[in-house]
Amino acid sequence: MIHLLRTDSNNKDFQYLVNLLDKHLHILNGNKNVFFAQYNKIDALKHTIVAYQNNIPVGCGAIKEYEYGIAEIKRMYVLEDKRGLGIATKVLMELEKWAAELSYTKCILETSIHLAVLLLYIKAIITDLYQITDNIKE
Repeated sequence: MIHLLRTDSNNKDFQYLVNLLDKHLHILNGNKNVFFAQYNKIDALKHTIVAYQNNIPVGCGAIKEYEYGIAEIKRMYVLEDKRGLGIATKVLMELEKWAAELSYTKCILETSIHLAVLLLYIKAIITDLYQITDNIKE
């Protein structure tokens, strides 16, 4: 069972997972990593989620204000051996719910095309399209 904890960037488990994410991004981004790293600081993130499986941190994500009314999805990561289990989807849904509670009306994500997180967003969009189609048919 997956347990989601709302916390902030002071959470040690969140910091642990972000450290793994940063190592992964360093490999993916190569020489460009220094440029991208400046946008990935976590010291001021007030709204973070840590996903636990059997009390072990397995995934994380965060939101921060991008501009008035818009939250940016940040620092999405799931341990490699836990991918494909729906953990990222649960984290994303909780972040979107939290953003709505904070009165954000839109969420954005700025990321590299190489990241597997894009598959999550594609999956979410397709799911939404199917739900819309099903509602039209009714």
